[in-house]
Order: sequence, then C-alpha cells, then structure tokens
Amino acid sequence: MARRERMTSLTDVVDVVIGVDTHVHTHSAAAIDAHTGAVIEEITVETTAQGYDELVEFAEEHPLRAWAIEGTGGHGAGLTRHLQRGEEFVIELDRPERAKRRNGAKSDPLDAVRAAREALARPRLGTPRRGGDRQALSVLLATRRSAVEGATVAQRQLFSLVIAAPEPLRARFRGQKLPAMVRTAAALRMHASWDTETTTTAAMLRTLAKRSQELSKEAAEHQRAIVAIVRSWRPDLLAQLGVGPIVAAVVLCAWSHPGRIHSEAAFAMLAGVAPIPANSGQTTTRYRLNPYGDRQLNRALHTVTVTRMACHQPTRDYRDRRTAEGKTSPEIKRCLKRYIARDLYRLLEHPQTT
Repeated sequence: MARRERMTSLTDVVDVVIGVDTHVHTHSAAAIDAHTGAVIEEITVETTAQGYDELVEFAEEHPLRAWAIEGTGGHGAGLTRHLQRGEEFVIELDRPERAKRRNGAKSDPLDAVRAAREALARPRLGTPRRGGDRQALSVLLATRRSAVEGATVAQRQLFSLVIAAPEPLRARFRGQKLPAMVRTAAALRMHASWDTETTTTAAMLRTLAKRSQELSKEAAEHQRAIVAIVRSWRPDLLAQLGVGPIVAAVVLCAWSHPGRIHSEAAFAMLAGVAPIPANSGQTTTRYRLNPYGDRQLNRALHTVTVTRMACHQPTRDYRDRRTAEGKTSPEIKRCLKRYIARDLYRLLEHPQTT
C-alpha cells in the first residue's frame, strides 16, 4: 500500500489496468496493457456475485493488475466491495463528461477502455471511500435529507392551502406562524355544517400537517443516529466552532479515511472552495467562486462560515478588515471557507487526542 501511495504512475507497479463501466444490471470491463495502452481483452458480466467472480477469473492471468472503476459508491459499489475483500488494487474514477468522449463515441466497452486509459494518464490516483461508519453516515444523511425536504414541501403546501381556504378555516390560522399552523391543522375536526369545499380543504390540511409531523419526527430520529456515530468516530470534529453533527457527518463522508485525499489543497478543490483566478489585463488579484466539487461539502463549509461570522470575533474582525480592503461578501466567504477547509483537513488527518 505504501508503494502505491508513493508512485506517480500505474505503470510503476502494474502490467494491466482493468477499466470497468458500471451499470445497474451489467458491468463491462476491458483489460488494457499499462505500457502500451492496447486493449487485451473485454468482457461483460451481470451485477451478481457470480458475475463478480467471472470478472476476477477474467483478470487472473494478469497478476500485476489494477482496477479502474466508475461509480464505486453507486452502481459499482457491489463490485468494489467484492474486490476489496480480495485485497485487489481499486482506483476510483468519476463518470466522464460527454464533451470529453472522443468524437462523441459511446458504448459500454468503449467507456471501460476509456476508464482504464484515464487511470493510466492520471498523475494521482483516488481510492474508493470506505464502508463501515462512513457508509452508515452516508445512508443516514441521504434518508434524513429526503425526510427534511418532504416535511418542507408539505409545510409549503399547507401554507398555500391556508391562504386560499374558506373563511371558517382561515380564521383559525390567522396570526399564526408556520409551526403553529401545522399543529392547528393536525388537530382539525370536521363539522357537519361545512360545505364540500371546506370539508375537503380541512381534510387535506390535516393530512399535510400529519405528514409534516411524521417526516420531521423521522428526520430527528436519523439525526440522533448520526450524532451517535459521529461521537463514537470523531468527537474532536464536534468541538470545532460551527461544526454540528450534520456538518461533521458530511465532512466525514467526503473525507472517508486518512490518505485518500493527498493534500489540504485537494480537499479544498473537492469542496469547491479552491480559488479560481479571474484575472484580465491589469487586474491580477481577482478570483471567482468555484462551482465544482462536492456541493454538500461546500454547503457544510458555508454553514460553518456563516456561524463563525455571526458569533466568532476573530472571524468578524477578518471580515471587517477584508471589507475595508474592498473585498465583496462572496469573496470574503470564499476565503473563509478555504481557511476552514484547510483546518478541518489537518484535523481529520491528524486527530487530536483528548
């Protein structure tokens, strides 16, 4: 493993790279000579345990090999786990942009060949994110996010119905904030004197309110599970100002494990907070916001930044000083997120013992 981390090219340690284009029901693989880039052999298998065994058998005649897999956390997750159990050398690749495909050509075998050749061309190689606590956090975050979004949609629909509701109903909600509206709607009772419109509207308001309450309760349960995992894995993250359990979980999911991200600059690029020069003519000190990278991680760093700008005096002093220098608010926040990304990366790679 140490040799793999120090190398600058796959050709230093392997003879063959096996590129894999992953899909829901099938995986296409192509074995590529690491020194010439020539296609040696191709195969397509089903995404089953038997299919994964076929892929390993397909590669057995090449002892010095590496696997370049697209979507190791998605369609390729099952194959990645299967290969890692066998201590295979697995490289993580992003799916290609259409414009980068040669002449627009597209097929599963071609994508498998492209994946292997791309791995050969990369100066630095990425390893798949780990499972265990990291994968548990990822699942919990996705499910909680869905519950929060569902509750928010239900609350918006409830608010819109209240605005257009018949007066007997609307009078019950007048002057209330949204949380109180939800509680009032959940407790509504039908009256025989109401007409069809009023009765139907009241029934739908109660349905939306109960849906919102159930989803909010579900989100809270997922958050408690997230807190338990973060506290047992990396409690030192929670000691950082502005880093709550959700932010910590997002950061841990993106980082995964020591050594996966080779530098704090790479972590900043992953988070989309690395500066992008926007110079022209005599203007040489301008940078634009980075729209790329992991947007959930970027959002987490933004949360930390906003929190510190509100209640952390050194951060507020920095904001005031850069404002006096002519920096705009987005530029200042970009700088702060870059500094926070650096500090979090150093903490993740070198945890503090308590």
